Amino acid sequence: MNLKLSLGAVGLCAALSAHAQETPADFTTQVPLSLSGEGPWYRLELPLAVQLNARQTDLSDVRVFNAAGEAQAYSLAREQAQSRENRVVNDVKWFPLYDSADSSAAVPSVRVQSNANGTLVQVQPSSQLEAGEEVLRGWLLDASAIKAPLQQLVLDWTSERDGFQRFSIEASDDLQHWQPWGDGQVARLSFADERVEQHEVNLPGQSARYLRLLWKTPEAAPMLTSAQLQSASSSYLPQPLVWSEPLAGSSTKAGEYTWQLPMGLSVERLQVELSQANSLAPVTLSGRRESSLPWQNLSSGLLYRLTQNGQDVVQNQLQVPGQVVQQLKLTVDERGGGLGAQAPAVRFAVRSTQVVFLARGAGPYTLALGSATVKAASLPLSTLIPDYSPKRLATLGQAKVDGGAVVTSSLTAVTPIATGTNWKKIGLWAVLLLGVAGLAGMAFSLLRKPPAEN
Repeated sequence: MNLKLSLGAVGLCAALSAHAQETPADFTTQVPLSLSGEGPWYRLELPLAVQLNARQTDLSDVRVFNAAGEAQAYSLAREQAQSRENRVVNDVKWFPLYDSADSSAAVPSVRVQSNANGTLVQVQPSSQLEAGEEVLRGWLLDASAIKAPLQQLVLDWTSERDGFQRFSIEASDDLQHWQPWGDGQVARLSFADERVEQHEVNLPGQSARYLRLLWKTPEAAPMLTSAQLQSASSSYLPQPLVWSEPLAGSSTKAGEYTWQLPMGLSVERLQVELSQANSLAPVTLSGRRESSLPWQNLSSGLLYRLTQNGQDVVQNQLQVPGQVVQQLKLTVDERGGGLGAQAPAVRFAVRSTQVVFLARGAGPYTLALGSATVKAASLPLSTLIPDYSPKRLATLGQAKVDGGAVVTSSLTAVTPIATGTNWKKIGLWAVLLLGVAGLAGMAFSLLRKPPAEN
């Protein structure tokens, strides 16, 4: 009889301890959320300032609670851009865009001939230009054979044109309606008996049949010798980049600067503050997870801020492969003048993270994070949403950080008696300890009992 009671007590203790749930007080940071749109699923674009309060690099310590302190089922959508991409470099045809030297038109007027598939056959000025009067204003690129989104433009040009080339980029599918894609910048410089060249221009990752490049600085375009477009196809649209606030660094050696990130992050881009005009610096970027590990090369490039025709021409960003780092080091070739004795401030970019949760119980709802001990509880999206599809994700209700407020508490300062929120957990532990004490007493009693005679 006593054995059965003991086993029942053990089973009750195990059942009660299994139901001891996490509460918001177990996390250092709690953020109130506001909901809009149709539920019961909601998606939250996790602000980087909030994400940096996490204690675990993979965000295993993220939770969502309702008004009763009950944890909600959730999923993290934080895929990196390159994880499923198939990148292809495509050689494309380029056609010159000529205009008269005294033309005031912003865009050269041309006649375009294409075949049934949309492939360009010929591009000519709309009016006859006499020899010596024409000026090469830019280039028209034929990307009609590329179906995947365009990620990068790579140009090469004749050797007689050195210096910086700055141009606008426009995209079209019908050669009639053009959409601006920002500005591009390439360069070929002689530096300390070496050639420093920049041929790549990042594109917004959208599809287009044609690209139009119109030169700004200088006004006449160079003669191209090669034009390539890098495309990337994937089964999803990557999360956008989110940028940090400026981060101060340190320097203990000339031409070498280091920065400590708030936590291990998958950095994909770094922006270096170039405060002084006419700065020019070939650089190498390294990173590592912690001080005990060796530095690993991440990227290299040419940073500059130069004044041309009264305007600043700036290249202050480096592409980073997206591996997790917590320390960054920038090594500068000081033959270009360096970046000064003080470490420049930097801003880093990571892929944004979405938290998708199933709202259960009454609101308001709270996002909690900041625990080094809790285990991962994120579900796959296909489990959280039975008929999940990438298109449906955009139709879910939205959750936002309420007013941008972040409420932070210290784990060491949380006392169940003072807060009055953990009485249930105290009771559960008391029952568990009483059960263990009962088992110990029974074992001691059995040991003292003399053996029965046959």
